[in-house]
Amino acid sequence: MTTPLHPTLASVTQRIIDRSAGPRAAYLDTMAHNAKAGTQRGGMGCANMAHTTAALPAADKLKIHAERAPHLGVVSAYNDMLSAHQPYEPYPEIIREHARALGYTAQMAGGVPAMCDGVTQGASGMELSLFSRDVIALATAVALSHNVFDAALMLGICDKIVPGLFIGAVQFGHLSTVFVPAGPMTSGLSNDAKAKVRQQYAQGLVGRDALLESESQAYHSPGTCTFYGTANSNQMLMEIMGLHLPGSSFVNPGTELRAALTLEAVKRAFQNTGKTGGERIRLADIVSEKTIVNGIIGLLATGGSTNHTIHLIAMARTAGVLIDWDDFSELSHVVPLLARVYPNGSADVNHFHAAGGMGFLMHELLANGLLHGDVSTVMGQGLDAYTNEPWLDNGALAWRPVPEKSADEAVLRPVSAPFSADGGLRLLKGNLGRSVVKVSAVKPEHRVVRAQAVVVSDQQDLLALFNAGEINRDLIAVVRYQGPRANGMPELHKLTPPLAVLQDKGFKVALVTDGRMSGASGKVPAAIHLSPEALADGPIAKVQDGDWITLDCEQGILELEVDAATLAARTVKHPDLSHNAHGTGRELFGLFRAHASTAESGASPLFGDRA
Repeated sequence: MTTPLHPTLASVTQRIIDRSAGPRAAYLDTMAHNAKAGTQRGGMGCANMAHTTAALPAADKLKIHAERAPHLGVVSAYNDMLSAHQPYEPYPEIIREHARALGYTAQMAGGVPAMCDGVTQGASGMELSLFSRDVIALATAVALSHNVFDAALMLGICDKIVPGLFIGAVQFGHLSTVFVPAGPMTSGLSNDAKAKVRQQYAQGLVGRDALLESESQAYHSPGTCTFYGTANSNQMLMEIMGLHLPGSSFVNPGTELRAALTLEAVKRAFQNTGKTGGERIRLADIVSEKTIVNGIIGLLATGGSTNHTIHLIAMARTAGVLIDWDDFSELSHVVPLLARVYPNGSADVNHFHAAGGMGFLMHELLANGLLHGDVSTVMGQGLDAYTNEPWLDNGALAWRPVPEKSADEAVLRPVSAPFSADGGLRLLKGNLGRSVVKVSAVKPEHRVVRAQAVVVSDQQDLLALFNAGEINRDLIAVVRYQGPRANGMPELHKLTPPLAVLQDKGFKVALVTDGRMSGASGKVPAAIHLSPEALADGPIAKVQDGDWITLDCEQGILELEVDAATLAARTVKHPDLSHNAHGTGRELFGLFRAHASTAESGASPLFGDRA
C-alpha cells in the first residue's frame, strides 16, 4: 500500500508543475527532436565517422562503424589537485575495458575544470568559483556536442562540478546518463577537533604549524572531504534524484565495493539506452518536477548545503522546471531533520553511511509520504531500489534491504523521532530583501539576534576589526558588495571562526551578506545570498554602522530598524572597488558579472534566469 503524499508536498509540487508548464514542454519537445531511432551517430558522414574513430583500436572502430551497438561518452572532472577527484584517474580505461567486455564501446568525451573552494577560501581565486559552474556546464556540452554517443557517464563530485555537469548533461537529456561518484576519504581528525583548532588560531592561541597539522590530519587521503558541505550534499542530491546507483554515494575509494559499483554504472548506462534489450531511460525522463522536489526534500532532511538554494534553481531551470526560495521554505516547514552530520553534528559522512545512510533516509521519507516515489531513475521506475544497500555477495555486487533501525540515532533518525520537526533551512524576508539561513547547526538560543550593525565591504576588513579587538560586543556583521555582480559572490567561510569565537564569549552575533558562505557554515546564524545585492542598489547598500537589525530565524524576519522615510532619504554611493581590479575573475568573468541575475534565480547569466 502506497503512503499518501503529505498535502504540502503535493501542493508545492503541483504549483511547480503549473508554473513550469511552458518551459517544461519546450524542453521535452527539444529532447524528443534530438533523439534518434537508431544510434545517435546513425547517418553520420564518412569523414565525420573517421574523425570519431581515428585514434581507436581496430575492434572498437568496427563496432562503431557498424552503427548497431551503443557508444558511451565519459565526461570527467579528474585532476589530482582535488582529493575528491584524484580517484578518477584510472576510470577512463576501466570504463573502456568494461564496455568492451560487454560488447560495446566507450570514449573519453572530454574533461571539465574542477577547482577547490577549500584552497581558494579568502583568496582572489574564489572569484572564479561560482561562475566556474557555468564553465563546467559549457565544457560538458562541448564534450557531448559531437553527437556520437548513446549514453554518458558524468564523473564529478565537488561544489560547482556536479551542478555544472548536470546543467550541461541536461542539454543532452535524450541520452542515457549516469552520475558516478568516487566516494569520501576515510575518517581522519574529528571535525569538532578541527574546528576547535581553527578557533584557537583565530584567537592567536596556537600557531600556523598547529593549524596546518590539524588540517592535514582532517584532509589526509584520496576521496571527498568527510564533512557535510556542498560536495557531499551533491552526492546526496544525485542519489535521491535517482541519478546514482542506490547506496553508491558514500562508499570509500579504493575498495572492492567501489570498483564493483563503477562497473555496474557502466552496464546500467548501456542498458538504459534501450538498445541492449533493456528499457530506454533518458536523462530527460529522470529529471522532472517531482525529481527536483525530491532533491529539495533531501537537502532539508539532511541539513544540506545552502549553496543548493542557488545551484538547484539553475539546475532545474535547465530542464524547464521553475522553482524558487518560497518552495524551499514551504517544504522546510514540513520536512523533518533526520541527519546530524558536521557541521550540524559531530559525525562525518562515513558515520552517516554506516548508520544506514541514504537507503535508511529514503525509506523513512517514502514511508511517511515525504518523497515522490513515482519517478524514473537510472534503476527504472520508482524509488524502491533506493531503499536497498549494495554489498558483495561472494565477490558479486548485490543489493539488500537497509536495516529497519538506524545503527546510530545520534547521527540518523527515523521520521518518528527527528532531530527537528522541520528542515534545516529558513527563508528570511524584510525591508533588506530576501535571504536564506541554514539553521540545522544553529542552536535555538542563537536563532534570534537583535544587535547593531558593523558594516564592511570586504571580509578582510571584518577580520581586521576582530584581530584589533574592536568588535567584542553584540553585533550583526553586514558584509556587502559580495554578490555575483560585485565580485563573483565568493564564499566567506573564513569569517566563521572569528564570529564563532565572539559567540562563544557570550555575545549575540550574526552575519548578513549578499555573498555566500561555505556549505560547511555552522553555528553562527548567517543570512546569506541577500537579494537584491548591494551593487544592484539593494537596501543592504544603505545600512550604516550602528543601525539596529533584527535577524529572526524562527519567524523568518530580516529587518533593518530604520523607518522608511529615513531609509529612502539615504543616498547610496557605491565604494570604489578598483582595489579588486586585478582579481583573478575580473576580466575572465566581466560579462558574467555585469549580467548576473539575482541569487534567488540561480546567480547565473546563462542558466539561472526565470523566464
